Amino acid sequence: MSLKKINTVLAAAFVLFILWFGTEFILSPETTAPTFGLPSWPSGDGGGFLIIKGIRDVVLALVLGVLLVTGHRRALGWALVVGALAAYGDMTTVLAHHGSVATALGVHGLTATLMVVNGLLMLRETRKAAAAPQPA
Repeated sequence: MSLKKINTVLAAAFVLFILWFGTEFILSPETTAPTFGLPSWPSGDGGGFLIIKGIRDVVLALVLGVLLVTGHRRALGWALVVGALAAYGDMTTVLAHHGSVATALGVHGLTATLMVVNGLLMLRETRKAAAAPQPA
């Protein structure tokens, strides 16, 4: 299997996974929140922040999806690398608030690292095309 096909399958999987997870946070934050890794439900009217997290995830998935579908593979590589910062931020938030270390590292940290790897592979795949001189 070629590097391009592997990158495409991985990127499509990220789009679908992030879209699904974000949609779950928007539609049913009370049932999805425990899977995030934090030790307790937000107090007061804090549930709205979970919906914000869902919206962030859906928007990230849509940006990645548009870049994938339109064939902007180099931009997709960069978006994957930069988008991984959101997952690393989620990991850090869970750890800083004494949440589940297993979820922080095994879900958020692993997702972020795989996004970086996919992004770097995408950048490697497109390196020669980006370096080629354009005809005058």
